[in-house]
Amino acid sequence: MLSSIAGVLRSVREKTPLVQAITNYVTINDCANILLCFGASPAMCEAKTEVEDFTGLISSLYINIGTLTEEQKEAALLAARKASELNKPIVLDPVACCAIPRKMTIIKELFENAKISVIKGNTGEIKFLAGYAGKVRGVDSIDDGQGAVEACVSLARQYNTIVAATGETDIITDGERVCFIHNQTPMLTRITGAGCMVGALTAAAAGVTEDRFTSSAAALMAMSLAGEMAANSLEKQLPGTFRMRLFDCLHNLTEEDILNGGKISCL
Repeated sequence: MLSSIAGVLRSVREKTPLVQAITNYVTINDCANILLCFGASPAMCEAKTEVEDFTGLISSLYINIGTLTEEQKEAALLAARKASELNKPIVLDPVACCAIPRKMTIIKELFENAKISVIKGNTGEIKFLAGYAGKVRGVDSIDDGQGAVEACVSLARQYNTIVAATGETDIITDGERVCFIHNQTPMLTRITGAGCMVGALTAAAAGVTEDRFTSSAAALMAMSLAGEMAANSLEKQLPGTFRMRLFDCLHNLTEEDILNGGKISCL
């Protein structure tokens, strides 16, 4: 599968997918920059009077509900409906869905009005959405991962979508196939927005292939492998320096890096 994942990276850099990101204010700049490093083109278009027209131009749509205002909510629904009409992939990042009841109402509306291609969340969020007992602290997962595979598979089948759960080991499933990404570094938990950034990458990868199982695995591996490489390049484990190195390592990531350094297993 590593060769297919490397092929997704190549396609992103050849096609430069345009990603419309309706995302949270804490990490909007990080998401834009990580997309550029990946080889995609970011567009943070969220004005409700503009999103429908703009959605006709995009390769994919990323919706992150972390700090969703009422205008963002309306814009997200409009963009999601239009993207579905145009058969454009939509990646939903259910940030803090466990902590704030309003977010579950928004998620329900999105599923009622659009076809969600990928749900990307941390393990706690995914388990919560699947009806399992996911453990979170605010927007961060503190889940031990027990039952995570079953929760991911259940959620993927429930919504007929791809589920990508980040954690100590990343999990990707379409409800039948399951794969695990083993490239990791604890440094990714010491900077703000790592999950949001990988959500944006998931949307970029979804925009270049209809194989959303492989594209999601490619996005999560790219982030985890770049994080691993960035951490290994540090003399001291400093989060500020790591954050800068993360962008640089993703920018420099090659197909050969994936083939030689990617760690994946599949069921």
